[in-house]
Amino acid sequence: MPVESAKELFRHSLATLAYRGGKAFGGAPDAFSDFRVAPGSRTAGEILAHIGDVLDWALIMAKDKHVWHESAPQAWNQDVERFFKVLAELDAFIASDAPLQAPLDKLFQGPVADALTHVGQIAMMRRLAEAPLKGENFFRADILIGRISPA
Repeated sequence: MPVESAKELFRHSLATLAYRGGKAFGGAPDAFSDFRVAPGSRTAGEILAHIGDVLDWALIMAKDKHVWHESAPQAWNQDVERFFKVLAELDAFIASDAPLQAPLDKLFQGPVADALTHVGQIAMMRRLAEAPLKGENFFRADILIGRISPA
């Protein structure tokens, strides 16, 4: 696949992640950050903080090197803001002419796919916490490359 086509598909994946994240994170009940499925499992807030860490990792690898940093959860809204901020930074970097220090396929199969998985976990947790998301046909969703904002 030509590099520009790969970049476009990767950036569409980031916009999809933003759209789905916006749906899963938006309107969560006040206590949702502390919700956990079972003893010993991560809370919703811990999962959201981990998503931020995964996206930070993707940006760091795209720019420079493999560095992992684990963050403690913040207030739900702060971690939602962090999600969109780092996702926008990653999208802008991919859209730029700066050289990539990690291949797009590896960035997708590692951090981006992991983030998508965790967004799905949070969506499932919303249902278990009796705060379900409204059903939607994502095939018809208005997702545009470069649109990295809450849905």
